[in-house]
Amino acid sequence: MSHVARVASTAANTLTEKFDIPDVFSTYLYTGTGAAQTITNGIDLDGEGGLVWTKSRDSGGNYLTDTVRGAGRLISTNSTDEESYTADTQKTVTSFNIDGYSLGTDTGNWGHNFSSAYDYVSWTFRKAPKFFDVVTYTGTGSTQNISHNLGTTVGALIVKKTDGGGLANWMVYHRGADSSSPEDYILYLNGTSDRNSGSGFWGGTAPTSTQFTVDTNDNVNADGDTYVAYLFAHNDGDGDFGPDGDQDIIKCGSYTGNGSTTGPEINLGFEPQWVMIKIATGTTDQWVIFDTMRGLVTGGDDNRLFPNLNNVEAVGDYIELTSTGFKPTLGADLVNRNTSEYIYMAIRRGPLAVPDDATKVFAIDTATSDNPAVDLDSGFPVDLLFTKRRDGGDSKVVPRLTMTRMDAGSTGSEGSASSFCEFDHMDKVVRLPFMGGASTVDYMWKRAPSYFDVVAYTGNATARTISHNLNAVPEMIWIKKRVNTDGGGGGQWCIYHSALGGGKIIQFNSFAPYSTSDYFPSTQSSSDTFSIGTQHQVNGNGSTMIAYLFATAAGVSKVGTYTGNGSNQDIDCGFSSGARFVLIRRSDSSGDWCVYDTVRGLVAGNDKRIEFNTEDTEDTDTDSIDPYSSGFNIVQESEANLNVSSATYIFYAIA
Repeated sequence: MSHVARVASTAANTLTEKFDIPDVFSTYLYTGTGAAQTITNGIDLDGEGGLVWTKSRDSGGNYLTDTVRGAGRLISTNSTDEESYTADTQKTVTSFNIDGYSLGTDTGNWGHNFSSAYDYVSWTFRKAPKFFDVVTYTGTGSTQNISHNLGTTVGALIVKKTDGGGLANWMVYHRGADSSSPEDYILYLNGTSDRNSGSGFWGGTAPTSTQFTVDTNDNVNADGDTYVAYLFAHNDGDGDFGPDGDQDIIKCGSYTGNGSTTGPEINLGFEPQWVMIKIATGTTDQWVIFDTMRGLVTGGDDNRLFPNLNNVEAVGDYIELTSTGFKPTLGADLVNRNTSEYIYMAIRRGPLAVPDDATKVFAIDTATSDNPAVDLDSGFPVDLLFTKRRDGGDSKVVPRLTMTRMDAGSTGSEGSASSFCEFDHMDKVVRLPFMGGASTVDYMWKRAPSYFDVVAYTGNATARTISHNLNAVPEMIWIKKRVNTDGGGGGQWCIYHSALGGGKIIQFNSFAPYSTSDYFPSTQSSSDTFSIGTQHQVNGNGSTMIAYLFATAAGVSKVGTYTGNGSNQDIDCGFSSGARFVLIRRSDSSGDWCVYDTVRGLVAGNDKRIEFNTEDTEDTDTDSIDPYSSGFNIVQESEANLNVSSATYIFYAIA
């Protein structure tokens, strides 16, 4: 588990654990096999309990299994049917494990594991205070209070009859269903209708941190029938998550649509990875779920699923992410009808802890050809792919956030990456036939605090600060104009580096750095914002931009500088086993962005060097740098790109 501490309370005989987001929530993608398989998502379902919600992406079906009702018991969100129990549990979830769950053969059931012809997504919610709880109860036919262990504000409550005869709707309480009395309204998770003010559901009583009320309606409280209730928290500055136990990770709220392609911006205080939305007033439409693993793209098409329908995954540009929330990008009833009210549930992107193992956030792979498609193994979901041809050619830069492709050596606008690579995998990127079968080296980053972040924003030609989620002061920032709409022409890659100081700019070309506050003001960044000036290449009015932020994470990455000495010298990065990746650029004059790595060969001898800013072929016959236990060693004496006496250099290294 990735939580960082157990803190004993002396005031009460309890233990409070500081959980990170991956401890309690997972979006996991997999392909069916028709044979038993295990889903390892890092969630302790065996010891702590929780919910597994599975949806086929290309064959329909919505199936929920939870640890309270037990393995083998299925219930479908797009159906009014009661719980189904498969005596042969090999056909469903067979066990709940300390790090995920196991699946059986699922013969004839498309809900979990039918065959290799079907792809699936599973959303796993672990029981944890201030995040999620699941309880079962028996109806009485009279108003009753049901205890729960959420321990905070109930953001959303979903109740379903599981046994007792007759069909029953999925009944939803949501704190955003009404601004003053949400307890007077219900919505149907299995339907499209807007909020209903019918009586007999919640007894006109809002749920508390320890209980909720069900009234006399058979959908929630028929005498002798059994029910399951799923409770989702709403954090409002009271979340107990992250290394310091003070971060919010789940929000349940509402917003008013404006019918525009520039929809209202919903400020969650964090960037989400999972969003569920439903129109609540004015008309009817589907429930819709977006997540970043399947593809929730800023400035492009999103993959969406409908929990109330037996439909396959659909694609369209409906919402986009911001560093602090999300906003609709289409004036459609599904997410943004003018003057209508919408409810949502959003879960924060993680992790919140600084990484302590570089192999979990950075990977290197090589490919001798991309025809046919090639798997680039990472071991983690990738947020940035940087591909460089070894036989000469541009570097391709592709972030998950936008799913667009840019060239590191070009000032041109972005292009679609849909024909270049696929990010919807848990441990790799699939690179599609695109580069004519060229031999490449491929670098892969995962976003993590104090290490690496990606921010998309729109320029306004006014000096300002931009929010980010690096949770540390950025030490290096790369900014590129994505699409030019400001009339200022194309955009260079504009780079800030802390060793240069504020008011200076360096670019992905061979030109020397220069001083100007129009790009990066002298007063630079903080742990939650970075500063930009008015120059069109970083802030062109109306133009879309993307920024990559890098920082030093102890023992994992190092953003630094050194002075050339014309002789051999060691560069200490604080690593325990040397650097796997090194990027160096002269910072007081012109120079190339030289890249070395251990996969191609960073050895005591000739190294294989590529340059991010040129189309040159890989250099294989120069002894430039050598391994060094805590970083890397500069071998070349007096080479302009690496070690001229008294010259200054900036670098970025990863362990």
